[in-house]
Formats: sequence, C-alpha cells, structure tokens
Amino acid sequence: MARHPPEASQSRQGDLRHAAFGEYSSPPCFMHELDPTPSRSEADPHLSSKAPVVEPEGSDWPGIRRWRKETRAALIEQRLQISADERVARSLRISQALRSVLSSASDKLVGFYWPFRGEFDARPILTEECSQGMRLALPVVVEKGQPLQFRAWSPGTRMTRGVWNIPIPADYEAVEPDVLIAPLVGFDPAGYRLGYGGGFYDRTIASKAVKPFVIGIGFEIARLPTIHPQPHDIPMDIIITDTDAWLRPAAGTPSYPDLRP
Repeated sequence: MARHPPEASQSRQGDLRHAAFGEYSSPPCFMHELDPTPSRSEADPHLSSKAPVVEPEGSDWPGIRRWRKETRAALIEQRLQISADERVARSLRISQALRSVLSSASDKLVGFYWPFRGEFDARPILTEECSQGMRLALPVVVEKGQPLQFRAWSPGTRMTRGVWNIPIPADYEAVEPDVLIAPLVGFDPAGYRLGYGGGFYDRTIASKAVKPFVIGIGFEIARLPTIHPQPHDIPMDIIITDTDAWLRPAAGTPSYPDLRP
C-alpha cells in the first residue's frame, strides 16, 4: 500500500480555495438524487468512519438499498462536519497522491466532477495540469437512467446551467475520457464505491467500449467494511484518500499505475 508523504504546509491553502471556481457546486450527475439543503452541523475534525445504521442480512436487495440510503446520509453528514482547517490538511494529502497518480497521464483526457457537499476539490490540481497539456471534461446528465455525457472543459470555457442549475460546458463537444475521477461517498477494501444512488457512474463505465481507468477519491472517514456490492456495481481501479492510495486487489501490484499506453 502506498502511503502519502508527510502532511504539507497549510500555506498552500490557496490551492484548495481557488477563487476562480466560487462556492462548491453539485456535480450535475447527482443533483436530482439529493436533498439540496446543506447540513448546519457543528464542525468536528475527529469523526468516526462507521455509519450508525443496521447492516442488511444476506443478499436482500431491498434491505441493501435501505442500508445504502441510510449509510449515504450518515457519511455525507460526517463529511460536512470536517472543520475548515482539517479539510485543508486532508485535501493537501489527497492532492499529493492525485498528482502522483496523474503524473503519467499528461496526454490523457480526464473526466472529473464539480465538488459538492464537502467533497474533495480536484479543480485546482487539474487546472494546473490543463496548463501543461492535460485535457479535461465534466459530466452532464442527458437523461435519467442513461450514461453520463462528458463535455470538454478548460479554464475560461463558456458555461451554462444544467440539472438543478449546475454549471456545465455550454459548447457541445462530447468526449470520451481515458481516465475518470469519481467522488466517493463511501468505499470498501474491494474497491467498490458507494455513490449518491443514481447509478450514473456504473452505468457510464459499463457503456464504454474501452473502459476508462477509474480513480475514486474521498476522505478516509468514508471507508466501510463493505458496500454489499451487487452485479451492477463496478469497482474503482485505484482509491485515493487522505491516508492511502491503493489499487484494488484484483488490479495487481499496490502502487501508482502507469497510465501510458
């Protein structure tokens, strides 16, 4: 398991609070699945990773769906409770690992997400990479129950409003990412991702003739013993948190992958 370097100085907070992006905004692929009202819980940097919900029994899908819904809500609440200073420190550690993972992807097309409800914000890092030649894309919901469409994005791209008034690229240039960065509400040691319940990422990955390399990103408090994966769930290729970066067991050697062809 690859460990992160020591915690970086908080003098780099500006990298994580990039004024050009404004406030957090929801990724369009999830907005219709969520309660738009943010939590007002008091900040607490010392959080448990266990959601206070009852585990489902066996392979009962209705029970698993209920468990996922309750677990999802609990994990989002925990994530929102991370204090500003603690969020910066955790995000810096994720940033270091993400830079390492993407070091061989400068010529790739990377799909990413617009951060929402306390998710890690990859935009500052990816904007830097874009200036060095990396191509980027954002997800767009075209229809419920269908795969996401990705549209090319770069700093200065003309934006419009998509589902729930979320910014999306206005110019219609659909692209196919080589690498996909997916936000984690929860995750397990097998590499499976608990998302927001819409199934958009699983559906999108399954629809591709050539599977993109999928990077799941989230805070360590999102770790679960299992998400009770189902046949439609697709594991991440690598998961990055504020304490670890690791390939899922079936992917082979637990080190940063070479993304070059």
